[in-house]
Amino acid sequence: MNEVQAEIGRWLGRGERVALATVVATRRSAPRPVGSKLAVSERGELFGSVSGGCVESDVAVQAAEVIASGTPRLLSYGIPDDQAWEVGLPCGGEIDVFVERLEAELPDPDEPGVSLTVLEGERAGGRRLVAPGAIEPGPSRVLELDGETVFAEVLGPPPRLVVFGAVDTAEALCRAAGLLGWRTAVVDARPGLATRERLPSAGELLVAWPEKALERLGPDADTAVVVLTHEDRFDIPALQGAIESDAFYVGALGSRRNQARRRERLLELGVPEERIDRISGPSGLDIGAESPAETALSILAEILARRAGRSGGPLKEAKGRIHAAAEEAPAPR
Repeated sequence: MNEVQAEIGRWLGRGERVALATVVATRRSAPRPVGSKLAVSERGELFGSVSGGCVESDVAVQAAEVIASGTPRLLSYGIPDDQAWEVGLPCGGEIDVFVERLEAELPDPDEPGVSLTVLEGERAGGRRLVAPGAIEPGPSRVLELDGETVFAEVLGPPPRLVVFGAVDTAEALCRAAGLLGWRTAVVDARPGLATRERLPSAGELLVAWPEKALERLGPDADTAVVVLTHEDRFDIPALQGAIESDAFYVGALGSRRNQARRRERLLELGVPEERIDRISGPSGLDIGAESPAETALSILAEILARRAGRSGGPLKEAKGRIHAAAEEAPAPR
């Protein structure tokens, strides 16, 4: 969303009117998740995507009319299977897209909160920002609130990956996580290793021991921690601090023998077994990874599965929806 918002700012800065189309609901299979955005300038320029296919063409036409009239529109695209390929909605997916003319700046997407946009009625297009706890926790979705149909868009910074150990796999992890839009940080007490030359993809580089680094970074429920070191004086405090934090994932590289030794050390330090069981070690999914890039892919795959509440097995053996973010949302009335 940051890129779309930056482009909108550029267009507004040159005095153009702008429309914004947002995916507010999906049903069946959809190529873009809820919250995906397409910006349309008065000149007809497009930035972003709501479907990845030909739906953008119709949305752009609708957006031009919204720019001219100022009246927002809620669009629904339901595509039969035999036409799905042509319009970019695979498997006959359905999406609801809200198109509005922007009259003011959008809320900061990195600032925690929930943006509530009225989708229907006289107040359609009205927007207000509320604190994260003002509505029931959950993903961005359409809901009924105070007698109105609104799109509740959950805002906040992207997930974060914290890596302990400035080794080659750390650079591969940061590079891959960066492609996902995640924030990254690498921690190592060795200044000769934690350098920008060796780790150009790391968002942050901290030359510090684990206790100080964890105190500064404060891993929260949107943080994954991976320990790549093989030195007890570094990885034991890193693991102990990580499993005592709110991090949703804690992984450690190393052989099963090393994992067993670490477990014994943590038990000696009085760490409860249920906390130690939080550690994914050896970290990653069993894909036969060998190189640093393959190892990074294996670890990130397990992190993504953990975050989505999935097992990480083959999709053909999975039950339920393929895409965790594409919920069976009812169409707005």
